[in-house]
Amino acid sequence: MLKEVEVVGNLIGNTAYKMNIDGHDIIIDTSVENGGNDLGPRPKALMLASLIGCTGIDVKMILDKMKVKIDDIQIKVRATATEEHPKVYTSFHVIYEFKGTDLDIRKIEKAVKLSQEKYCGVTAMLRMIGPVTHEIVIRNI
Repeated sequence: MLKEVEVVGNLIGNTAYKMNIDGHDIIIDTSVENGGNDLGPRPKALMLASLIGCTGIDVKMILDKMKVKIDDIQIKVRATATEEHPKVYTSFHVIYEFKGTDLDIRKIEKAVKLSQEKYCGVTAMLRMIGPVTHEIVIRNI
């Protein structure tokens, strides 16, 4: 069965839109150089943030179930984009950095793999655009 999702944006001035997503307001705009007022992040950058949120939530929940204690997780996404219009992303690289004491790399790798291959819907959607690769960095403290 399909589930319909709706997000509504209202113009709040010049090129800025205020969105309400799940009861949370967010403003999206463009840079001053592109004619906006820089009141919020750019739409395509939010796609990358969505990828971080999706896979980050998955990984944390999976590690919690595995009883793996993590002091911190930082996730970065690097995307390659075309220079001509429409400027689109063509590939994505996710860098997971885990900090903690005596971290179990096998469990971390399993959690990331499950997110990347099974659970993260944003990863699955972005794979329709281009390759999504990843790497894992462990920082034992």
